[in-house]
Amino acid sequence: MQQRQFGQLQVRLTGGEDGDGGGNGPLVVLLHGFGAPGTDLVPLAQQLSPGGEIRFAFPEAPLTLPAQMGGSHARAWWMIDMMGMQLALLQGKVEQLVDKVADGLPAANRQLNAMLDALTGQLNVAPDKLILGGFSQGSMLALDVVLRSQRPLAGLVLMSCTFLTPTQWPALMQAREGLPVLQSHGQQDPLLPYALAEKLRNSMVGAGMPVTWVPFAGGHGIAPIVLDALSDFIQLNVG
Repeated sequence: MQQRQFGQLQVRLTGGEDGDGGGNGPLVVLLHGFGAPGTDLVPLAQQLSPGGEIRFAFPEAPLTLPAQMGGSHARAWWMIDMMGMQLALLQGKVEQLVDKVADGLPAANRQLNAMLDALTGQLNVAPDKLILGGFSQGSMLALDVVLRSQRPLAGLVLMSCTFLTPTQWPALMQAREGLPVLQSHGQQDPLLPYALAEKLRNSMVGAGMPVTWVPFAGGHGIAPIVLDALSDFIQLNVG
């Protein structure tokens, strides 16, 4: 594995011909969640074992959380008021929840797009050989970037995502008709309501985006069944 900077973001590269992201194979870019270190999803590359020349890139979010929220290794794509989020959930104010979670998303979108431009250019990634996705906050950002750009993609991965900007995302989905999506969510997720994930799925399907839906009995995480589905998804779309 090697670590390099693309745009303003640090990225860990693995897989490929040399184990450091070398070669001209397909690329899977996965974004970690809120409060996680930049290395959080790196072990997935070994667990998925897609074989071939498939490369993985794991960008590190640009913001460092305050000491009381995890310190120097805890990162965020944009800041979230966790206490306010929990209060909204307890009070059943889901609309307030999604509005709060979306604060700071436009700036994060710009940074990720700049990183992807540099990454795909320098690594010589063919447009039809790129999969973008992430977990939790990372998946929200991945979806926002996909919907607000015309960037060519082979697939989109949404692990424990939620439905942000519900007045904007649905209108943008039709432009991504035909884009394969893998979406997973825990049925007992205490942070991001399962019902919102179902609503997001239905909206994408209604817009013509084929969704492989992977619900699982569990909370806010990545279950073994999700890894199996992700491995199959990678093989099917870029393997």
